[in-house]
Amino acid sequence: MNDKYVNIAGLKIAEPLYQLVDEDILPGLEISSNQVWELLSQLVMDLGPRNQDHLDLRDDLQNQIDEWLKISADNEFSEKDSLTFLQSIGYLVPEGPDFQVVTTNVDTEIAHLAGPQLVVPVDNARYALNAANARWGSLFDALYGTNIISENNGAEKTSGYNPVRGEQVIKYVNILLDDIIPIQNGLWNDVRSFEIQNSKLSFVMSDGSLASLVDSENFVGYTGDLSNLSSVLLQHNDLHIDLLIDPHDPVGTQHSASIKDVMLEAAVTTIMDCEDAVAAVDAEDKVKVYANWLGLMKGTLETAFVKGNEEIIRTLNDDRSYTASDGSEITLSARSLMLIRHVGAHIYTDVVTTESGGLIPETFLDAVITILASIHDINNQGFLKNSLQKSVYVVKPKQHGPDEIALSVELFERIEEAFGIESGTVKIGIMDEERRTTLNLKECIRAAKDRVIFINTGFLDRTGDEIHTHMHAGAMIPKPNIKSARWMVAYEDWNVDIGIATGLAGNAQIGKGMWAQPDEMLAMLETKHGHPYAGASCAWVPSPTAATLHSIHYHQTYVRERQRIIADRTHASINDLLSPPLLKDQILSSEDIQNELENNLQGILGYVARWVEQGIGCSKVPDINDVGLMEDRATLRISSQHVSNWLLHGLINENQVLKTMKKMAEVVDRQNIDDVGYTPMASDFENSFAFQAAMALIFEGREQPNGYTELLLWKYRKAYKANTLID
Repeated sequence: MNDKYVNIAGLKIAEPLYQLVDEDILPGLEISSNQVWELLSQLVMDLGPRNQDHLDLRDDLQNQIDEWLKISADNEFSEKDSLTFLQSIGYLVPEGPDFQVVTTNVDTEIAHLAGPQLVVPVDNARYALNAANARWGSLFDALYGTNIISENNGAEKTSGYNPVRGEQVIKYVNILLDDIIPIQNGLWNDVRSFEIQNSKLSFVMSDGSLASLVDSENFVGYTGDLSNLSSVLLQHNDLHIDLLIDPHDPVGTQHSASIKDVMLEAAVTTIMDCEDAVAAVDAEDKVKVYANWLGLMKGTLETAFVKGNEEIIRTLNDDRSYTASDGSEITLSARSLMLIRHVGAHIYTDVVTTESGGLIPETFLDAVITILASIHDINNQGFLKNSLQKSVYVVKPKQHGPDEIALSVELFERIEEAFGIESGTVKIGIMDEERRTTLNLKECIRAAKDRVIFINTGFLDRTGDEIHTHMHAGAMIPKPNIKSARWMVAYEDWNVDIGIATGLAGNAQIGKGMWAQPDEMLAMLETKHGHPYAGASCAWVPSPTAATLHSIHYHQTYVRERQRIIADRTHASINDLLSPPLLKDQILSSEDIQNELENNLQGILGYVARWVEQGIGCSKVPDINDVGLMEDRATLRISSQHVSNWLLHGLINENQVLKTMKKMAEVVDRQNIDDVGYTPMASDFENSFAFQAAMALIFEGREQPNGYTELLLWKYRKAYKANTLID
């Protein structure tokens, strides 16, 4: 671990970061190293105290809420009393007049297109490239390789191509195309070939007749010669569909119209994550994060890996070219539009410190370095373009209320001015995942009305904050029941209602949260249609395959039309939002309580073991039933806060928790037996960094600011890297 620092502008900069900036980021930019560090130094001096004031206010408000809940413990919880109290302490701010956002220079992918959104750890180059390249996905592969297609009646997934299964895929796709791209007086199953004449697409049907599209606007273009088509490009609900034609391909030979694949425009946008999906605790880690983002902005990022016996070099995909129906040329991006998510304001780093060794807000460092790297894209110096509108899209997590968002806006303004970037270039995505932001969402959007390009709901972090905020109100209902709780339903609707009312529809994304079961694609396909139907223009998915399948939902539901309908509905109730998910008079059996405890603790241990001892911030972690779930710090927050809540209110006790943790450690050890990088916990609990970290998250979780897990994770990860156990 490098512990050397370079002293500049009143700062001490870790040498690897200084070298990255000086040798890799700055060449080609008309900005000096001194300018970068002088800017950061000034930001720390000018804005750092306000950042700390905001954190202190969070603690003060929570302390006031805790005391109020303790005093009110003998009375039935009242939403009316809660509203009055929150207004009196400044937690709820006065709501101003109606307004509309005025953000300009927003790329089509954000302003107009509705589709899946990936969130991926940017410290993993392979994952980042896979996500960026997931703008297009093979529908045939996504169906063939997942449980959407049954393996009954000879349709098993085999080592080679199974034509029986392939036939089921073809049948599924034909039925889908009948629904979204209908043929006049015909079905896709009867198509034998394609003809393009006078800029119109026709189909040669099985009986030799010619058929046309019900909506001729669905046809956009093609590749190949008119007499020998390689592909036919269609469009529906603003998303493209590319039919690849090859009569000599094994699948094309089987398909009645020689279609070897159907490529769907899938992950329209991707969030490259520096936050919940990443385990970055020191200079070594942060340099990897920043270097990968730089590579994405310059279009030069690549990674090598071995698949089978072959080494594969993964790079960003080139754009896709077509001949339009009128004979002109069409170029479509082959890459997701990339956003970058910074860490929260509560994280302080020693990667750069003051001269005296004082830690600085890591979100300031993220802003300076990632925006600096993005100038390569803004100035068209990159090999491949990200933003055609020359914008930088920053997603800001874990902000509490409009004042914190106003500080983020000022931070971006200061960086733009210092780097000579046009004002308004850096846009902001507002994560609606903290209770004070939810309740004040309209004013939060107002604080960034000329920069906002994104709001979204996040069930897990939002629930973790809900539990922590109401820690003293009583015991919470079991975690699986929270999704259908009164406040959660209101929260999801409230976000969309306010987003539409403030003009985000057609100008910015309104997003929904993650599907957490990457192997359960049939369940996702049957469930996640609810997100576009709810008016969300994007929703998170855990993999490129999931993005391809989720894109089907945006063909089945036209989000723009849904948003127009939703605009006229009755606004979600703030009283419902103020109703915490309390157990109240509901009685849980001892078996129910123990099962819930085991589920929570197994998930905590499974995730923390990889985070602390392998530096993996997001991965598919087997749950207690060996079902793989995508886990990140948001899932850890809700689970640890839930256990802390039940401990506080006596549903469980410390001995029970410790005994269950040891039992679940054995389960997690068994689940990771084939992982050569995994260190078992059960063989030495006292010397297991992972087990001790999980213990701290449970028994110290109530004292953690807003129930966040970062401070403890950082502490134990750093201790593990230094191989020094914590007393």
